Amino acid sequence: MADRVLIIILCYNGADYLRDCLSSLSKLNYSKDSFEILVIDNASTDNSVATINSLQSTINNLILIQNKTNLGFATGNNIGLQYAINHNFDYVYLLNQDTVVEPDFLEKAVEIGESDIQIGAVQSKLLLFQDKTKINSIGNEIHYLGFGFAGGYQLPDQELEVREITYSSGAASLYRILALKQVGLFNPDFFMYHEDTDLGWRLWLFGFKIILAPKSVVYHKYEFSRSIQKYYFMERNRYLVLLQNYKWQTLLLIGPACALMDVVMFFYSFFAGWWRENLKVCWYFCHLKNWQKIIKTRRRVQSKRKITDREMVERFVGKIEFQDLDNPLLTNLVNPVFNLYWQIVKRLIFW
Repeated sequence: MADRVLIIILCYNGADYLRDCLSSLSKLNYSKDSFEILVIDNASTDNSVATINSLQSTINNLILIQNKTNLGFATGNNIGLQYAINHNFDYVYLLNQDTVVEPDFLEKAVEIGESDIQIGAVQSKLLLFQDKTKINSIGNEIHYLGFGFAGGYQLPDQELEVREITYSSGAASLYRILALKQVGLFNPDFFMYHEDTDLGWRLWLFGFKIILAPKSVVYHKYEFSRSIQKYYFMERNRYLVLLQNYKWQTLLLIGPACALMDVVMFFYSFFAGWWRENLKVCWYFCHLKNWQKIIKTRRRVQSKRKITDREMVERFVGKIEFQDLDNPLLTNLVNPVFNLYWQIVKRLIFW
C-alpha cells in the first residue's frame, strides 16, 4: 500500500481557482485509498464553499473544514497539519489554491521522500501557469538578512537533477509527518509570509534535508502582490525568522548589516507609500509580550538544533535576485554592498 498523504489546500476567496485545482487532483494516478484532499476555507466571502461542495460528489476523498474567521496561512494550514498527525498520515502535501497539478506529481514527490528517512520536505518543480516554459520556483532562497524568495524565477524550464534546496515553497511542498512532530508546525504568530522560510530553516537545524523533486510538476497561477498589508508581515516576520533561528553570535555579526538595511527599508517604505506599516513593525518589537514569545520559541529551537550556524549559512545568499523586485538601485548598489559584507563576515562564523 502506498504511503498515506493528506493534500491540504488553504482557501481564501479562491472560487476562481478551485475548480481547476481540484479537477486536476481528481486525475491523480496515486492510489485512491492512500490520499485525501482537505480544503480549509479561511472564512471566504465569495462562493468558494459552494464551489467545493459542488465537487464533492465527483471527488470522493474531498473533505472541507470551514473556519469562522480568517486565521492566516500559518494557523490555517496548522489545522490541516494537526489533522494529518491525528489521523496517522505519513505525509502532508501543501498546495496553493491557485495551482494545477500533473497526474503523477504526488507519486514523484513521495518517491523522493521515501528515498531517505532524513528528508523532511520535498518541493515540486513549480512552473508558471501563464507560461509553462518558465519557472516559478525550483527551490527557494534565503538571504542572510531573512528575505526569502523563489529560486530560478522566470528562468526557462529545464531538465534538473534531484538536489538539496534551502527551503521549499509553501505553494507546493510535501512534508514528512515524523519530521513535523520533531520540528513543530508553522509559527502561528506569523499569520502569513515567511512561515515556510522559518519552517525550512528549522528542518535543516534539526538535521533534516529539503529536496527538489524535478519530475513532480505543479503549475502556479502566480501573481506578485504589492499590497500594503503584505509589507508589514514580510518585514516583521523576516526579523522573527532571524531572531528565532540564528545563534546570538551570528545576530551580533550581522547587526550592522541589519541596521543599514533598516535605513534602506525606511526610505523605500516612505517612497513606496507603506511607511506606516514600517512603523507598525517597530511598534510590534516595542511590546514585552512579543519578546517573551520570541524568546520562548528561540529557546526551544536552539535547545534542539543539531547543526551549527557555520553549516547553515553556507546555504544562504548575499544578493536578492528576484525579477519582480529588480531595479537599478537594488542591482547596482544594495546587492553589491550587502553581498560584500556577507562574503566577509560569514568567514568569521565558526560556531
